[in-house]
Amino acid sequence: MRAFITLVSLALLVTACGRTDTAAPPPQTDGSGGTSYPLTLQNCGVEVTFEHAPTRAVSLYQASTEILLSLGLADRMVGSSTWFDPVLPALAADNARVPRLADNDPSLEAVLDTEPDLITSASAHTFTPAVVGDRARLAELGIPTYQSPSVCTDAVVEGETVTRTGPLEMDTLFREITELAQIFDVADRGAQLVDDLKRRLADAPEVAHQDGTVAFWFSGVRTPYLAGCCSAPGLYAREVGVTNVFADAREDWPEISWEALADRDPDVLVLADLSRKRIDGDALDTKIQFLETNPVTRNMSAVRDRRYVVLTGSELDPGIRQIDAVEKLAEGFAALNQTGQTK
Repeated sequence: MRAFITLVSLALLVTACGRTDTAAPPPQTDGSGGTSYPLTLQNCGVEVTFEHAPTRAVSLYQASTEILLSLGLADRMVGSSTWFDPVLPALAADNARVPRLADNDPSLEAVLDTEPDLITSASAHTFTPAVVGDRARLAELGIPTYQSPSVCTDAVVEGETVTRTGPLEMDTLFREITELAQIFDVADRGAQLVDDLKRRLADAPEVAHQDGTVAFWFSGVRTPYLAGCCSAPGLYAREVGVTNVFADAREDWPEISWEALADRDPDVLVLADLSRKRIDGDALDTKIQFLETNPVTRNMSAVRDRRYVVLTGSELDPGIRQIDAVEKLAEGFAALNQTGQTK
């Protein structure tokens, strides 16, 4: 059996928001295809105006950083933070040119020292007084902000609990890329990147038996965090054509008992191999050891036959790695199907 390794990062989201910004507005252009400034966008319930293309951007979450780097914007970035995995290999050289303000959350002072003219984030946790500051406060300081639409679209956020009112769609990622490309006046790069991602998505291996079931384990041993219906893992299951056994849970990462997981007995377990290794259950080897020795889980069919697909934390988070995750999940199911280990 082939194993494929991936990992997820749990975004800590602490502000409440509902369904907003679901359709991207027509681009504001200058008649030659470039962005027309001032540019005003509605972003997660906040109206943001850009007087010019940013030249000193700070990205406060790995998913945001990797989108900016993928758009070729390293020369306009003055800082990044909140990393869960090594950067994508194709982006390593550009990423090395961008100062890392912190591995985890930076202070407001560290961010302000870079004199940013844009702050982006893929986590609502970032834009709170406990971290860098809320968006209204940053606007008072004259700093525009951009929040990933994956945080606010069809979602209600209360404390660290994210409850989806609708499923995350791949178009939300494409919208984020398109809007950031417009903000930086590189619309052609955004269009090319979206086209490339769509082509990869279309070329992902098909799953021969689309009645398979899956559960996604992020972390936690005593009470595990397992993916609910509607964030990135739910999107992957739909794209591949399999069923998430906890599709009835609306939270992004609800705590679910081992007894409940064993009762639903998924065909395949997707295991997150977290680089951060902060608590039991982050690392892949501790996950597998637990599953194969715990009396509640060791008799699950996926555990007995070691039907595992492994993803990184960043692949389980909304962001540019969504395509990587779909490819790996499809390849994993295809390999298991070939060996007769799934339905």
